[in-house]
Amino acid sequence: MFPRIMKILVTGATGKVGNTFLKQLNSCDALKKASAVALCHNRTIQESDKIKVIKGSIADRDTVESAMKEITHVVHLATCKETPNDIMDVTVKGLFWLLESCRQKPEFQQFLLVGGDASMGHFFYPHPSPVTESQKHSAYPGCYALSKVLEEVMLEQYQIQYGLPSTCLRAPWIMEKDDFKYSLSFGEDVFGGPKWKDLVSLDQAKEYQKLGKVPLMMDPDGNPIKRNFVHVDDLVQAIIHAIIKPEKANGQTFNISMDNPVDYGEVSEYLKETRGIGSVPIKTQYHSTWLDNAKAKFLLGWQPKIDLKNLIDLSWDYKRDSDDPRKIWYPG
Repeated sequence: MFPRIMKILVTGATGKVGNTFLKQLNSCDALKKASAVALCHNRTIQESDKIKVIKGSIADRDTVESAMKEITHVVHLATCKETPNDIMDVTVKGLFWLLESCRQKPEFQQFLLVGGDASMGHFFYPHPSPVTESQKHSAYPGCYALSKVLEEVMLEQYQIQYGLPSTCLRAPWIMEKDDFKYSLSFGEDVFGGPKWKDLVSLDQAKEYQKLGKVPLMMDPDGNPIKRNFVHVDDLVQAIIHAIIKPEKANGQTFNISMDNPVDYGEVSEYLKETRGIGSVPIKTQYHSTWLDNAKAKFLLGWQPKIDLKNLIDLSWDYKRDSDDPRKIWYPG
């Protein structure tokens, strides 16, 4: 049963997931009466009758306590990428203050953490079988992946120590708008990694970009890599499913991804077939992975809607408004 008044704190509210979740609150019948508090740090969003904005950092305990007043649910999205000077304050200390506040509130209902497949090694290590929720943590080099492991472990310990009602949704790379298109750029405008221009000569990168070609990522044995993605709309639907089914979600970790990983060979073929875009095979150090989402589908009744072809078409067909320039808010 839901509390009579559901009040949801959303950290990282100005990011792609937070923004989309807040916009979809009204479209879900079960959450129509819910209100939200958006905890914003560097950026902000528009307040409304249902959304209150609080400015500050989760690394500050007083800010957290102020934001947590009358909160029944937390959707925790705030994170750092490869920023060593900030990551422990935000990811570890910030999460600690949130969890400490939640466990001391008798009216608190659910803590929902959106984690990442960085905690399972992403495509840095060989995965001979599908990656399930029970696989051992294996952070790849860097502080970001380590922080994702620490988040999951801390949440699990609060479940054990205090019986905190909580859920971890482990997501891979989250796509929206034209993100996927720019993840395949040979230019400076590349989104995320690898940085393809660094894997070829400068002249080649310029030529490939001029011709509009995309990289075809290969593993060390020369096979097209399979890599996990999820569209932001599908992830937000998983968040909503977890909130409205706490009896299934609490105490659980779920992989939230597309049904099949993105096969770069299939990407190359589809772009050539539908748009006449050529590709360039590039051998890398990375390995194929397959994030198994069966548990989320079985327990939550959640089903991703965006497949490979949808992902490509949505990205290549997306037209940005003049007031919506591409901007990367974090490194890595």
